[in-house]
Amino acid sequence: MKGTPHALLTPTLVVLSALVVPALAQNSKGDLWETTSQMSMEGAPIKLPSNTVKVCTFKDWKEPPGAADKQRNCKTSNMKTVGNKVTWDTQCSNPTMNGTGELVREGTDAYTGTIKFTSPQGNMTINLKGKKVGDCDNPQ
Repeated sequence: MKGTPHALLTPTLVVLSALVVPALAQNSKGDLWETTSQMSMEGAPIKLPSNTVKVCTFKDWKEPPGAADKQRNCKTSNMKTVGNKVTWDTQCSNPTMNGTGELVREGTDAYTGTIKFTSPQGNMTINLKGKKVGDCDNPQ
């Protein structure tokens, strides 16, 4: 067979890429969740509108979908899963508030729950609802 080493190298790289790239992509896939939250504050005369966002999470949760609120500088800790119930603590610094969260998974594709916060501005409850809507890249 005549040709340069590059003539053999290119088809080999194409075959290897066809095998390796899907495997890497499969490992980096996460679950895409549509999460809805609705906040209510003790003593507030109005009901705030709900907020729905899509979040790409790891398939094995490191934290509940949408729990890390970077805008409010929130951090999740002490996450525990017992059966279909997930609990955690949340601390935020903008504004300062502490909370506890609980959600109940409905199979592997949905959940409902609450986060209860205490803060100098008053107590609030955030009702949560989520459903898995597909796969995604770059889980966080």
